Amino acid sequence: MRSRLVTTYLLLLSMVLIALEVPLAVSLTNSETDRVVADRLADATRFASLAAPAMRSGELESVVDELRRYHDLYQVGTLLADQDQQVLSVFGSPLADTVGAETAMRGALAGRQVGTPDTLWPWRGRELVVAVPISDGGAVLGIVLTASPTGRNRGAIVSSWLELGLVGLLAVVACFIAAHRLAGWVLRPVTRLDGAAHDIAAGDNDARVPPEVGPPELRRLSASFNEMADAVADALERQRSFVAHASHQLRNPLTVLRLRLEDLGDHMADGSARADHEITMAETDRLADVLDGLLALASAERGRQRVEVVDAVALTLDRGLAWQPLTERRGIELVTVVPDEPRYARLVATALDQCLDALIDNALKFTPPGGRVEVEVASRDGGVEVTVCDNGPGMTEQQCRLATERFWRAPDKQNVDGAGLGLSIVMVLVEASGGRFTLAPARPRGLAARIWFPAAAAPPAAEPAPAPADQATDQATDQATPAQTTADQTTADRWLPPGPTGEHARIGEPGERDGTVTA
Repeated sequence: MRSRLVTTYLLLLSMVLIALEVPLAVSLTNSETDRVVADRLADATRFASLAAPAMRSGELESVVDELRRYHDLYQVGTLLADQDQQVLSVFGSPLADTVGAETAMRGALAGRQVGTPDTLWPWRGRELVVAVPISDGGAVLGIVLTASPTGRNRGAIVSSWLELGLVGLLAVVACFIAAHRLAGWVLRPVTRLDGAAHDIAAGDNDARVPPEVGPPELRRLSASFNEMADAVADALERQRSFVAHASHQLRNPLTVLRLRLEDLGDHMADGSARADHEITMAETDRLADVLDGLLALASAERGRQRVEVVDAVALTLDRGLAWQPLTERRGIELVTVVPDEPRYARLVATALDQCLDALIDNALKFTPPGGRVEVEVASRDGGVEVTVCDNGPGMTEQQCRLATERFWRAPDKQNVDGAGLGLSIVMVLVEASGGRFTLAPARPRGLAARIWFPAAAAPPAAEPAPAPADQATDQATDQATPAQTTADQTTADRWLPPGPTGEHARIGEPGERDGTVTA
């Protein structure tokens, strides 16, 4: 927009300069031509006045001497001829421009003072030919003709044109600077509006435009934009709050329902009834997964997470160790490949933990017994990249592009447990940390999920304060992992992902009464 305004200003100025300077350049050229012609006509008229009595008496020596000295002094060609165009004296080459000389001689013999060419254009190298009649009592006795070189005059004209061009160029430069600043001043409210729109698109829902800046039209536009941004942010916050609260509140009745179903299972003797009971219990587990995923997604999308620096190597080793019991039970090899030195990354609190849990869980779902899941940590592109790669069936490139959409499931994987929210949560957490998340088919088969976080300097060492004795049990419980619980999972003991407070909850833990949930 600014470039268009500046171009418009410069175009208008260029048109004004052309309209002013072209006529001025022509005027300067005509003025120089008139000056030179007047000067040469004055000299030729003087010679004609001297030649009139000499031609009557036939004594032309004095006039010829004057013409010779004039030629020697000014290098101007001269010619003296009678009324029959008989040349009486000639110095230089006044007849070199044959067309101009003949025209001037005929005009002078007709009793007129003639100068040709009419204008000394710089690109024309013709000499200036001036002819004056020698008159005596109204009778034309002959002519005096001069042919002057015009190189110096044309050079003066070119110099004046260059001066005009320089003045015009300076005007254009000054206009460009002024137009650039003026366009910046005019577009400053639009620039701020554009910046606020980009900030909101990048996830900063608090970005707004100062409504008191700019002309009245843009002030109204800024106020309308701020109202729209407030409405959108409020709607998004209400939506996330509703999802979080609904997911959290539904856990209690779901727990009660599960406990009642478990009690009913003890009273079922019919085989078909027990099969239906197991299907119902599996559906409650699936519903719990959906609620947990929605709760984690709403928490991750709030955009107010605390940023911290973590050692990706140590955390990856810890998560690999946590998932080891489940991988051993399923007969899948879980391998962690990490460097010897720590790799520190800056990310949202618990982002890497949740991402690794979701990606490893996803890989284990689709890796057959005897398969292999590899988790690798490496430094790449100025950051830390963690790759989870399996040798399962994998996905196509098109499916990889769709996999991060909420509730998306591959057409051939509809019967696999899951709600289709795990990769969406990973995408939200990685983007909130300023990182990248990519999915791609692995070679020769399988799926490679890569998460990249910006690198960070090692945090300063700090001595952790000893935990009180009455908190040791709670801390040990909070540090228990979903993988460890999953390995020993029963229908009455099941972990939920971290809730809004970052703590884990369990459904149906032994010792719970009347179906309440401990979080």
